[in-house]
Amino acid sequence: METKITKSTELEWKPLIEEGVKTDGIYAKVLRFDTTTNRPPTFLLKFEPGASYPNHVHPAGEEIYVLEGEVRSGKDQLKAGDYLYMPPGSTHSVFSRTGCTLLFMIPEEVVILK
Repeated sequence: METKITKSTELEWKPLIEEGVKTDGIYAKVLRFDTTTNRPPTFLLKFEPGASYPNHVHPAGEEIYVLEGEVRSGKDQLKAGDYLYMPPGSTHSVFSRTGCTLLFMIPEEVVILK
């Protein structure tokens, strides 16, 4: 893997679009794209006030760092400066009452639970 610098302030927020998943009010900036898996394992998400992401499982775990705002990840309430590690197989939904910006590191695609 090569060294890569991504200037996130120069990227535009793009609506998060996932087929069959309600993602209204969620925007993304890709920080790193893995051509081997054809997906971004590291990205920023911005939730507008009231935005949510449905219950899902992380086959390979997840790391979240809250840059600004507040968010509920499952039963955990997080605010700016908080870091959350979720082990492989963990499940949760995400909701932000006030809006937030988050740094995500997700090594493998999530699976939406119905």
